[in-house]
Amino acid sequence: MTSVTSDSLGFAIVGCGLIGKKRSAQLPKGSVKATYDLKKELADSLAKSLPGCVAYETYEEILACPDVNAVIIATFNSALAPLAQRALLAGKHVLLEKPGAISVKEIQALREIEKSGSLKVRVGFNHRYHPALQKAHELFKSGALGPLMFIRGRYGHGGRVGYEKEWRANAEISGGGELMDQGVHLINLAEWFLGDFAQIEGHASTLFWNMPVDDNAFMSLRTEEGQTAWLHVSCTEWKNLFSLEIYGRDAKLHIEGLGGSYGVERLHCYQMLPQMGPPDTTVFEYPRGDESWKLEMDEFRRDILEDRRPNPGLREAEAALRVVEEIYLKSGYLPSIQVARSDAITEVNA
Repeated sequence: MTSVTSDSLGFAIVGCGLIGKKRSAQLPKGSVKATYDLKKELADSLAKSLPGCVAYETYEEILACPDVNAVIIATFNSALAPLAQRALLAGKHVLLEKPGAISVKEIQALREIEKSGSLKVRVGFNHRYHPALQKAHELFKSGALGPLMFIRGRYGHGGRVGYEKEWRANAEISGGGELMDQGVHLINLAEWFLGDFAQIEGHASTLFWNMPVDDNAFMSLRTEEGQTAWLHVSCTEWKNLFSLEIYGRDAKLHIEGLGGSYGVERLHCYQMLPQMGPPDTTVFEYPRGDESWKLEMDEFRRDILEDRRPNPGLREAEAALRVVEEIYLKSGYLPSIQVARSDAITEVNA
């Protein structure tokens, strides 16, 4: 594979819906060389908004394009791994939207290809790049919390009229429901602080929406050392919610809000005093909007240019999907939820 410089690094956007557009907007001007979508008008529209970009008729043309060094795949879940596999075999770096695949088996196949060469695969767990979570991880790494004991996380939205008819409710292309959607974000964040989970307990349920996938999932995850992540994801939340509490022996962190409909993003730090009682409290507030997509894209460019392992990458995606599969198995959603799926390329209209 030919080495590239910052100026010569070229990208293709595959899947030109909302997320594909959002991804392209975070790249340097002129670096997006190609677009592709089954709906040609979406690829054309995005290409016209980007200088020097061409909308291609087929995915094969994207992979053959010498100006494209990396492919950003923003499709429905069922197409993520098959398209990534083809891109890697064609010698392209890949940024995959989360969850990266719809099964551990698919992720493992990608990891085998990745291990055989120097290509980079980053998986889009952009929540790690929200400012409150970045600051929380910085405080954790500094030792300010002391040894971690447990994490409590909640993440949810209320859906909308017709939600049960959207692509996320279609097991053939989503691979799962709320656990596969917002659940992987919470699992990935918990793993970022606590490490791998040795025990996986919990269940997924369909409590409200008339659909074959889950609308709520409840997890109790434990590390080898006995630290627990107690997580709940829901699309019956009605009022959008993000809350992640991280408990150490010396301090507690509480992140709430993600901006927009989830409310202003804040980090509360509660520092225990020697005499205990009410803690010293510091609140960090981040009202200026979400730059996580840009920060994540900058990291992907650095992965390639500095020849480093992406984190979060395929290893982290596999860890999250192991939890998802185990919960689905315990809840009776597998193997029925992993039905015959299409390898078709489809745009994201998230």
